[in-house]
Amino acid sequence: MKRTLIASLLAAVVALPATAALKEGDAAPAFKAQASQAGKAFPFSLRDALKKGPVVVYFYPSAFTGGCNIQAHTFAVNHDKFSAAGATVVGVSLDSIARLNEFSADPNYCAGKFPVAADIHGEIAKSYEVAIREIAAGKKDTRGVEIDHAAAERTTFVITPDGRIAAAVGGLTPEANVEKALAAVQQLAQRPVKKS
Repeated sequence: MKRTLIASLLAAVVALPATAALKEGDAAPAFKAQASQAGKAFPFSLRDALKKGPVVVYFYPSAFTGGCNIQAHTFAVNHDKFSAAGATVVGVSLDSIARLNEFSADPNYCAGKFPVAADIHGEIAKSYEVAIREIAAGKKDTRGVEIDHAAAERTTFVITPDGRIAAAVGGLTPEANVEKALAAVQQLAQRPVKKS
């Protein structure tokens, strides 16, 4: 019984969303950052993206790492579903723009479908209260290149056009993170439009 109780408690903790991150209903901090899409750098503005509809802002630890590769690929594969629901997707990490130029263009990951933004000092992550941890010296990515930056916790926010967080998703596998974000965006798309 003691083992069952411990296993249940551990399972519950693993299933919980990130506790420190901003929550549903909170105002989403606006940000501007250098981003890359299909290998081309450009200035990304959350405010400008929100003029087109909801925005999915997903924080991830590092380009070219196992879970992040899966998550980027899953967002790319589902890009048309996000677009059909009127949503824009942007990834945010502490990677340099040079790494993101490669990652955004790679057909196995972002595939040029959505931008990824460079938050090299972690300021955007901190404004969303996303945990940042140091990566051990000498750790290499899936290409064998050393990772020379800290990592943001995998946390996704669905932001409404009025700048509010409709959903905060954390503590899930990369695929489940994307699925939950897509479900939240599709739910937003089904809400009736308020007329003034």
